Amino acid sequence: MDRIEDFQAFVAVIDEGSLTGAARRLKRSLQSVSRSLATVERDLGVELIRRTTRRSSPTEAGLAFHRRLSAALAEVEAAKAEASNRRAEPSGTLHIAGSSMFGAFYLVPAIAAFLDLHPRLNIELDLSDRAVDLLDEGFDLAIRSGNLPDSSLKARRLVDLRYVVFASPAYLARYGRPHQPDDLVRHQCIIHTRAGDAWAFRFDHDIKRIKVVGRLRTNGMLAANEAAVHGFGIANAPLWQVRKLVDLGQLELLLTRFEPPPTSLQAVWPPTNLLDAKIRLFVDFLAARLRAERL
Repeated sequence: MDRIEDFQAFVAVIDEGSLTGAARRLKRSLQSVSRSLATVERDLGVELIRRTTRRSSPTEAGLAFHRRLSAALAEVEAAKAEASNRRAEPSGTLHIAGSSMFGAFYLVPAIAAFLDLHPRLNIELDLSDRAVDLLDEGFDLAIRSGNLPDSSLKARRLVDLRYVVFASPAYLARYGRPHQPDDLVRHQCIIHTRAGDAWAFRFDHDIKRIKVVGRLRTNGMLAANEAAVHGFGIANAPLWQVRKLVDLGQLELLLTRFEPPPTSLQAVWPPTNLLDAKIRLFVDFLAARLRAERL
């Protein structure tokens, strides 16, 4: 008899209160269950269950062993189900939430490539800048940046996001390049009103905020970045927003050795004992894709 089946028989006897109930639950003969129980007790060298003609009752040692063994067997079953899940081609619909701009820039291309690989899968993507409630709103997965509040949600870090300062080559040729964060007070800075005019920089292990000034303030992050492209001044933003503009030479990164610590981008999903194959596959795919993006 397989050792796992012997353990399952012992757990079932205590759960059901008798060998007969255990045999019925496991769809095994009474003699088979009795042999499994005897094998476990013999191997451990301790009585786990006191048997009478009418009832089986656990000993103190049996209760303690049952408590630990039940949890272990549940983990074994979850592992077996997950391994089986890995072999199955994902199907159905995956409901994903993400932020508007990052979703358009990076989630949509990743989703399109992922759907090409898995023709039986559909994805519903909700893009907004609000914090959705995964459980109440029925989302399987959300892509979020920053520190998550304490919750029962499960999370996996996908990639770290840099926050950078930049300007166009034309602006730098005309006004010069700042070499220290304090130099920014002598420059024209483009201020995104949501981020504010106190820009964060790292000095060794300390974070210091430098108050900047500028004639252009906007609540539009893309507008601020575009103003920088057109040479109006120096701006700051997450690198992922301007990565392509930097690669094209339309913007240059400044003060990189003073960058603040990066922010984590995370995949978040509701708590579960067994992660659905389509969620796991998409998170793995997205993490690998984002790591190659130099964000």
